[in-house]
Amino acid sequence: MKIVIIGGVAAGAKAAAKSKRLVPDSKIDIYTQDSHVSYSACGMPYYIQGNFEDYHNLIIRTPERFEKDGIDVHLYHRVEKILPDLNKIVVRDLDKDIVFEVEYDKLVIATGAVPVRPNIKNIDLKNIFTLRRLEDGIAIREKLRKSKRAVILGGGYIGLELLEAFVANKVHTTLIERSQHIMSILDEEIGELVQDFVSTLYPERTKIITNDEVTEFIGEDEVNAVKTKNSKIIETDMVLVAAGVRPVVDIAKEAGIVIGKTGAIKVNSRMQTNIENIFACGDCIENVYAMTGAAVWIPLGSNANKEGRSAAMNLCGFPEDFEGILGSAVTKYFGLTISMTGYTEKYAKQNGYDPVTVMITKRDKAGYMPDAENVTLKLVASRRTHQLMGGQAIGCGDADKRINTLSAAILAGITAEELAGADITYAPPFSTSIDPLISAARILVEKLKK
Repeated sequence: MKIVIIGGVAAGAKAAAKSKRLVPDSKIDIYTQDSHVSYSACGMPYYIQGNFEDYHNLIIRTPERFEKDGIDVHLYHRVEKILPDLNKIVVRDLDKDIVFEVEYDKLVIATGAVPVRPNIKNIDLKNIFTLRRLEDGIAIREKLRKSKRAVILGGGYIGLELLEAFVANKVHTTLIERSQHIMSILDEEIGELVQDFVSTLYPERTKIITNDEVTEFIGEDEVNAVKTKNSKIIETDMVLVAAGVRPVVDIAKEAGIVIGKTGAIKVNSRMQTNIENIFACGDCIENVYAMTGAAVWIPLGSNANKEGRSAAMNLCGFPEDFEGILGSAVTKYFGLTISMTGYTEKYAKQNGYDPVTVMITKRDKAGYMPDAENVTLKLVASRRTHQLMGGQAIGCGDADKRINTLSAAILAGITAEELAGADITYAPPFSTSIDPLISAARILVEKLKK
């Protein structure tokens, strides 16, 4: 069997490695226009910050290692067309500028996502960066260490992680967010708590501007200032654009592959597209929420790896259903952990549900323990069924482990009453005698009774 994979960062690399283990005599080729394959894009903000010095630490598997395992990696090769009627792809060798066709028995599309480049005047000036490839991370890190001032556009995960990187390197940084608060994926009251923490931690070199957006980059050859919609002029040595990402679906769409309502490739629970022998996985695909079946596009490295494995299982003849996602995610800003899973209250209301919520703040460990810290936890449940739908947790304590427990509970379809009775471990260094998650669930049960 000849397996061809387009893209090789997370999902593509996982699909290749798993397929080779399942069908050792298969012929597997990965085509990518990047200069590297199989690397941790999620680790790049921490390389930029300086948590480790060598970017090679981000590389999970080299082309040489793939070759040793019997998988051929073709760097600097852009797939320009899929010919499904012929079971072929059209590839351009970017080094030699030659075009050729490649046959496949099974094709995996793992083209990922790319940063959105807003339509802003002078966006092509030098020292305006986006973060996607390893080369981007290397260039940002190098410029950061020569800069005194920076501007970040966007206050989502990437914007926040890079804000930490810049501030940790004593660069005076202004983050501009068009929404009412940073981390707008969170509910308003949680997002505002995050913003308060970020604004007050290093106020001498951190400025947050919300309800505004950049309309122009100022400079002749290099950017030296930005202008906002509210007529602010902010001088800077560099700009990081973190205004979101979009799925790369152009060649799939041209080949007649169905694109879902989220704008990403539509697949079934076995990672199959509407065209026989063509699978897709990773940041380029549309998924479904596990608890409701609603279409959703949430590009996360954890999902991409699981989807790559699922694609391999199914294309190799080991049927396995991928039941969907919850959008479980975690990040940090210095000592503050920010984590979420499932629906926010805002999202639930926007999609026609009647949610009941509770928000509490408690110590994550027994109060007399020296490392005890506060955790703020918000739970979301359905008023009609009492089923858990989502949650958010932030704090300098162990916020993420509460969300991990909640994620498993949501996947199991349990109610607030069942969570309130859960048997969660206790010892003073790890939790309070009644865990914050149980405390929140008990309050939620009382609200649901009303």
